[in-house]
Amino acid sequence: MNPGPVPYLEARKLEKRWKGPIPALVNLLFTLAIFYATWWIFQDPRGLMRLYTPYVGYNYTRWILIVLIWIAYIFDFWPFKRTWLERAHPLVKGAVLTLLTAGVLLTLMKGFFEGLLGNYAMAYFNPEQLTKLPGVTAFFAEEYAATACLMFAAIASWLSPSWIVAMEAAPWQDLKQPARGLSIWVMTFFLSTLVYFMTMHSHMGILYYPWQAFTSITPPYWENFANTVSGNFHIAWIMCCTVVVWLVETIWERYPFSTIKNPWLRRISLFVAIIAISLALNFFLYYAQELAWGEAIRGSRRDAAPDWRWLHVGETAIFFLVPALFLYIYCDNWPRKFSTPVNMLVRTVIMVVGGLAIYALYYRYSHLFLGTQKGFSHPQQFPMIPMIWLINIWLINTWFMDNWPGWKLRMKTAEELRQEHLAREAEHTWSPRMVPGLAVGAVVGVALYFITVWALPLVSNSINLIPK
Repeated sequence: MNPGPVPYLEARKLEKRWKGPIPALVNLLFTLAIFYATWWIFQDPRGLMRLYTPYVGYNYTRWILIVLIWIAYIFDFWPFKRTWLERAHPLVKGAVLTLLTAGVLLTLMKGFFEGLLGNYAMAYFNPEQLTKLPGVTAFFAEEYAATACLMFAAIASWLSPSWIVAMEAAPWQDLKQPARGLSIWVMTFFLSTLVYFMTMHSHMGILYYPWQAFTSITPPYWENFANTVSGNFHIAWIMCCTVVVWLVETIWERYPFSTIKNPWLRRISLFVAIIAISLALNFFLYYAQELAWGEAIRGSRRDAAPDWRWLHVGETAIFFLVPALFLYIYCDNWPRKFSTPVNMLVRTVIMVVGGLAIYALYYRYSHLFLGTQKGFSHPQQFPMIPMIWLINIWLINTWFMDNWPGWKLRMKTAEELRQEHLAREAEHTWSPRMVPGLAVGAVVGVALYFITVWALPLVSNSINLIPK
């Protein structure tokens, strides 16, 4: 079996057009301008298409992210030739590949979910089918159908990149495209379908009264543990998985799992670790809300309700992904001059500080610019939509446009790729000298946890992010 070529994203070398932070600042302004223009056209409730209903706009936003992952990560830009990717102007590539993304997206939404599943399997995927039910208005039919699709999307946005990041595309890593991409796509789509039925289908079964006990488990099995029947309980940990898989791939460089030499042990360990880290983050972010706002009360509404608290876990997690991706895409994953563990630590601190800053700025000012509603838990307040919309634009800029205009593309030579591989092998190697550092890290981590638990109620009582 002949190994396939090095993936395009791995084989390219992006070089700054100008010195210092100028390229990062230029690209930040460029992408923010695109963000605000496209937000006004597609999402803004005061704009042109007004998809931010919010679920309709949220659905398209999540599926754009997944289609981008399919094109760049799973299919490695197949069927486009490598020579075209290397020579075409970034603006041309960006336009062509974004149009392809839109075509796949609409085919998926209108053809697969609404047309196929909505007419021949489950009515809740098709708004027209739902409006035939007594009491379901056109607005709620659109919202419920979009909710079902985006719940599927949430799972796919975790599993699709995980098969590349954790499983290293195995066992199909040596196949050529499109066999490699199709194999991974079928596997991840199958797993997404399985997880959807086990985590989200019962949520859809309770949205219509009487609960659809013949087709779904009602009340859902997680009711007593999560203190809610809402599928937001699963949205929380799955969103954390979506965030953690990209932290592992970018600012954490798949370390320390990259030091495991046995391929299958490394892959399975990392796949399980992503879930374990995500569950820990999930329960900590829920606990943090209890510390800040008091215990959740079932039957309450808004920010005291358990179902919103679980949703807010996912919302909070996505704020931390934004600075992590900016650091990776536009700051060359700074810093790089220390050992890998120290680099990871510095980047993680930047991510946490940056995520908290974006969280505070978003809830303080976003309603002035995005057309959203003021407050933490208003039904029209979904911070995941603008955050993922911005991430989609950054991914288009870096994957489809090679970081234009601040960077220019040059492909690595075979020798550069070899030297890069050797340097990574040398850096990502286990050594007994790491034991003292691990012990200190564990102690500091436990201490930070208790300091955070002590400080959160004090900070929450002294800072009001949303003054009346």
